[in-house]
Amino acid sequence: MEGKGLHILLSSLSLVALLVIRSADADVPAIYVFGDSSVDVGNNNYLSMNAGKANFPFNGIDFPGGVPTGRFSNGYVLSDYMAKVYGFKRSPPPFLSLTFETIEQIFSGVNFASGGSGILDTTGVEITMTLQLHYFSTVVSNLTLHIGKASVDHLLSESLFLISTGGNDLSADFTQFGPQNNTHKDEYVAFLISKYEDQLKKLYSLGARKFGILGMGFLGCSPAARGSTPSGDCVEDLNVYSQKFNRAAIAMLRRLQSSSEGMKYSFGDSIKFWSNIMSDPHLYGLKELKSACCGRGRFNGESLCTPNATYCPNRHQYMYWDLFHISQAICKFTVQAFYDDGALRFVYPITFKQLAT
Repeated sequence: MEGKGLHILLSSLSLVALLVIRSADADVPAIYVFGDSSVDVGNNNYLSMNAGKANFPFNGIDFPGGVPTGRFSNGYVLSDYMAKVYGFKRSPPPFLSLTFETIEQIFSGVNFASGGSGILDTTGVEITMTLQLHYFSTVVSNLTLHIGKASVDHLLSESLFLISTGGNDLSADFTQFGPQNNTHKDEYVAFLISKYEDQLKKLYSLGARKFGILGMGFLGCSPAARGSTPSGDCVEDLNVYSQKFNRAAIAMLRRLQSSSEGMKYSFGDSIKFWSNIMSDPHLYGLKELKSACCGRGRFNGESLCTPNATYCPNRHQYMYWDLFHISQAICKFTVQAFYDDGALRFVYPITFKQLAT
């Protein structure tokens, strides 16, 4: 799994030649993406296992060309729209897809994210956050060999590090132990946040300075979660977990910044923004907040979006694409709110736009 991605790092092309591929209008020189299926653009395609993949119809039905790419979406995902608002065409490519012919891409970004991964190595069996950070460290080491530490430090200090993780860890704990009291939730969230902080410190030590953190959404309101309740309501125990995680993450980032010279961050609170959507869905052109567009069973939340599933024709009016993942439309609205919300209602302490400066 590692060999193909690492093979791209053996060229000695110059920094000047490589930087010309960057969009002239881009706010940052590069975007490096870490996390789970909310930002994965196809790394799992290159894994030998069958689970945790989305490189089949009807995924990608609204992606350019209508092709499944490995994104857990009818089209683009959060990392794509974040790249777009910063001036790029879409998310940087998955690390494992890179070849010798595409080596220049590493200077404008790489996506290391893997669907099913979490903060903990025990969450999922995909490309863990630990392995994602290892992959990135090999990129840094090889770039340093070719263009020197000072040039790499400058490149990375101006780049965006986009991270979206934690949801699979919380869901796994809930699946294993069921509803728990607040003491258990607090202890588990504190444990997760401690590990998350260590991962951000590792990125900082490798040169990251601008951190774009995508917070947790309502885990308990997915079609899969609703389908598990007799009433069809959200699983509030999971939503409480989500809220606790976001509060703890904000406190951790504030603390980390105070001890990390030059660090900037923007935390996008998906819970706050999705609450805004749910309170006035017509403002966003939405008609369906509960059922998935693609799937089977109750709320279309009993199976993944597969070639034999049913899917809706009005996908732009759905909050959820499949049993777990939000639709392309919600991804776009979410990123727009985080990037340029003048009232700072959904981001803290600065917008993603301000993070680029």
